[in-house]
Amino acid sequence: MATFEYTANPARILFGPGTLARLPEEVRALGGSRVLLIGSPRSADRAAGLLGPLLAARFERPVPHTPVGVTGTALALVREHGVDCLVAIGGGSAIGLAKALALRTGLPQVVLPTTYAGSEVTAVLGQTDQGGKTTLTSPEVLPETVLYDVELTLALPPRRSVTSGVNALAHAVEALYAPQANPVTDRLAVEAITRLGRALPRIAADPADLAARAEALQGAWLAGTCLGSVGMGLHHKLCHTLGGAFDLPHAETHTVLLPHAMAYNAPAAPAAMSQVAEALGVTDAPRGVHELVLRLGGPTSLRELGLAAADLPRAVELATATPYPNPRPLTAEGIAALLEDAWHGRAPAAAGPPDLRPDGGVA
Repeated sequence: MATFEYTANPARILFGPGTLARLPEEVRALGGSRVLLIGSPRSADRAAGLLGPLLAARFERPVPHTPVGVTGTALALVREHGVDCLVAIGGGSAIGLAKALALRTGLPQVVLPTTYAGSEVTAVLGQTDQGGKTTLTSPEVLPETVLYDVELTLALPPRRSVTSGVNALAHAVEALYAPQANPVTDRLAVEAITRLGRALPRIAADPADLAARAEALQGAWLAGTCLGSVGMGLHHKLCHTLGGAFDLPHAETHTVLLPHAMAYNAPAAPAAMSQVAEALGVTDAPRGVHELVLRLGGPTSLRELGLAAADLPRAVELATATPYPNPRPLTAEGIAALLEDAWHGRAPAAAGPPDLRPDGGVA
């Protein structure tokens, strides 16, 4: 009989087209009157107009992987302007910076995602310092309010929509074989994978398809909820390692590595792979994800992301330096082979559908 623990993270979610217009009232509901608005000018200009006199200052240069030096610069702005509420609009860089500031100040956050990252509904923060990335979990970094305005995602280019969507897909996939997996996150993960698998091809074909955008954003929310409720394994460890140490782009790295991390774990997580395959309508989950990325024009090799072949041994060393939960034991040889395949952009070897016993084990 399965045993598990489940903790739901509190958050206020507003979903739908046009929810950006509710930003001022949501700021006031949190007691905010002096807002720091975080986001690039293209993303944040309309929000600035809506905030009006609530806007105390802007920070327009959030950086991927949340470097602590950038956080320090933004923190000085918070103190200089007497900021009492943080508003972030954009992708993981803007939202990550808001979380880092909330950790240091205790200020409330209202976030408006424009991508499918999912981190907006987690109490997880990743930060980089001196070439290394560390991750922490704290209730202080969980945004109080999330406004999912589907119209904000229409400006996301097709290729970035694909990589951002696969980033979200990875949260759901790893949730299915996490040690803390439970019936709630299992259902959320399968629904997230199903929605993203349906929506991403439609967005690639027509980026203005608002219904497809809505389905992808709902899938990302559900996947992010999984990420915030259970621990992640090999895939996320590799992405954080490569992103922090070699400054690789976050969503693109997720997109390249996910099929290979899935293939590595597939022998030890047959039930999870069966669920992923069924949700995507394929017979082989790792190969199905790889073929989806290929079909939609996403990146498939670490080489094209800028990782040098000479960096692979260091990446293996970093990825295996600290033990962490994962369904299949980690070996330097196994991770080296995984990264070699990912560097070249090879397709994962086809394994076909797993033959499962009634208890979920391999027959």
